[in-house]
Amino acid sequence: MFVYEKKLQYPVNIKQPNPKLAKLIISQYGGPDGELGASLRYLSQRYSVPYPEVKAVLTDIGVEELGHLEMIGTIVYQLTKNLSVEEIKAAGLDQYFVDHTTGIYPAAATGVPYSAASMQVKGDIIADIHEDLAAEQKARVTYDNILRMCDDPDVLDPIRFLREREIVHYQRFGEALRLVTDKLDSRNFYAFNPEFDK
Repeated sequence: MFVYEKKLQYPVNIKQPNPKLAKLIISQYGGPDGELGASLRYLSQRYSVPYPEVKAVLTDIGVEELGHLEMIGTIVYQLTKNLSVEEIKAAGLDQYFVDHTTGIYPAAATGVPYSAASMQVKGDIIADIHEDLAAEQKARVTYDNILRMCDDPDVLDPIRFLREREIVHYQRFGEALRLVTDKLDSRNFYAFNPEFDK
């Protein structure tokens, strides 16, 4: 069970609407390397993890990613709040608007809806942690790209915070991988597995 504190992990207070920027940032909501996929990946992977320390890392980061999803949704909402039809059309947000108005819908910047096919849950602890390390780096790069496209300090500030958290998550997954590798090496698990190597 999770305890929910009804405030954002980091404040989001955007004063100037910018639908073009919202169209890019939505990718971190439901894009292939976004926060929705990350949270679902980690919270699903934790069930098959044999080590409580690693299960705790997956749970902690998975829950934090839900908080990041909330921040991204808030950023996109504030960037699209009270737009006129002309502003929506000029930003190229008209197709999104027809289907979702200015609701927050999980999609990539290209408009492709979120799909669980963009994430992996293998049930093999080494494979899953490597997937997680790669996912955190891909999310960091997406935040890097958003930072390159943005000049609004009200948006830059929370995006920088989210980028920093991706780096911390990568480090925590690295620690988890070392812990797992040490435990598996003690049984020579991957060098020789009696189930396959007879």
